[in-house]
Amino acid sequence: MGRRILFVTTDQQRYDTLGCNGGTVGRTPVLDRLAAQGVRYERAVPQSVVCMPSRSTMITGQHPSTHGVWMNGVALPADAPSVATELHRHGYRTALIGKPHFEPFLDPFGRFVENRLADLGVPTLSGPAADGVPGPHRGFEHMEAASHTPMGPLHYARYLQREHPEHLDGFYAVLDRDLEVNADGGGASGAPQVKDNPIPREWYHTDWVADRTIAWLDSLDDGDDWFAWMSFPDPHHPWDPPASELGRVDWRDVPLPEGYVTDAAERERILDDKPRHWRLWYDGALVSNYEAPTRWVPATLTADQVREVNARNAVEVELIDEAIGRVLAAVSARGWDDDLDVIMTTDHGELQGDFGLLFKGPYHVDGLMRLPLIWRPAPSAGVAPAAVTAPVGLVDLAPTFTSIAGLPTPEWMEGRALPVSDVDAAERGAERALTEWDSEIFGVEVHLRTITRDGWVCTTYAPGTVHDGTEGELYDLADDPLQRVNRWDDPAVRAQRDDLISDLRDHLPAVRGPRRPLDAPV
Repeated sequence: MGRRILFVTTDQQRYDTLGCNGGTVGRTPVLDRLAAQGVRYERAVPQSVVCMPSRSTMITGQHPSTHGVWMNGVALPADAPSVATELHRHGYRTALIGKPHFEPFLDPFGRFVENRLADLGVPTLSGPAADGVPGPHRGFEHMEAASHTPMGPLHYARYLQREHPEHLDGFYAVLDRDLEVNADGGGASGAPQVKDNPIPREWYHTDWVADRTIAWLDSLDDGDDWFAWMSFPDPHHPWDPPASELGRVDWRDVPLPEGYVTDAAERERILDDKPRHWRLWYDGALVSNYEAPTRWVPATLTADQVREVNARNAVEVELIDEAIGRVLAAVSARGWDDDLDVIMTTDHGELQGDFGLLFKGPYHVDGLMRLPLIWRPAPSAGVAPAAVTAPVGLVDLAPTFTSIAGLPTPEWMEGRALPVSDVDAAERGAERALTEWDSEIFGVEVHLRTITRDGWVCTTYAPGTVHDGTEGELYDLADDPLQRVNRWDDPAVRAQRDDLISDLRDHLPAVRGPRRPLDAPV
């Protein structure tokens, strides 16, 4: 009998939404307790700041240039390397419950396995893995999928359509009649992607994901080793949690975030000091990410709208924290506590008012790039609690899972097992994290490559629709934690910039094979 693994992911969650990371708007006692008992990472960096490439990195342990999912809407091949396959082949029971998003959601013809399972009524399908050996889809013997909407073919949507059809219209309509991301506002402030949702809490997708995870755990034998990926769709927009829970946080009392620049002239001056696509998006002149509503102009965002979005986000985070607590109680009831590793993170962050912006896109700053990451090793492992300040990446998750299972790191993984202290990080050379962005949508191309190292964040640009390839961003996190001063052209730090660029180029993996096709917008 080995160590069991509960891998908890959320979608689009900021570092500072957890109490253990300094958050004050929402309450997260369960995750705060896990952080106090384990290892909390202060500079966890995604390899992409958008869902599908980032989640593909989690399961493969590879950078986007290697696994080939270069933007949302590009499917991860069904036979791509998977850490779940490695664990399953070595005796682990494996499940993914919640949001997978390795394949596009917009799939009207049912081309992709994850969109077919609910209607087929089977827990998985068999197919060849990366080495050609047949096995369950991506290594998961059991999958139940959910997203942010009750529409479509995923398990949670079919559950609501079947059991509670009266609540389908209570959710925010993610797409408008033109199949564009909806820009409609709601709530008290008229904030975009906000709606009062009358659904009872117990039927909302957060509790559904926890319920289905508990049901799967209940199906296991006491002696089973298992890997459960519990993947919550929240706190990703739209912000439409159960209306019954909104009283947890009064949006009128929510302080404006540090990253929100209250003076419009100063805000615009800061944006003008960054590459052109920042200001163009703020003015509504250019959109480079499908999930940002094309008909919404960020310059219209008000302080009250920022407060209401942050309040609803905090409500969603509180519900997730409580759902995790219920699952941990179920694990405890089975007597699995002492040998359970819990790892919690998210795929990328959310701007949430920083620089007067919402959502996400090609903006490599802390709102999107600094993630919550907690590893509570199994008590039986005897790992001392710690806070790690060295940069780590989501690319390091897959090798961490194999390490927990006592397996060697496969050659195709590009990360390394997470360090358990800064001393461990230094001894094993954990000094940099790399992030990529490529997008070609709405006739707009944007290409970024970023290195996080030594307290600096350095981003290079390739030629695109509004960039000529000479632009860049350089931030000193010690002196400028809010990343308001772009020092790319500052001669005083030219040597630092050039060293970071050289290091970035030396460590970026080469792009493998022909570029994979864009199958859908998301």
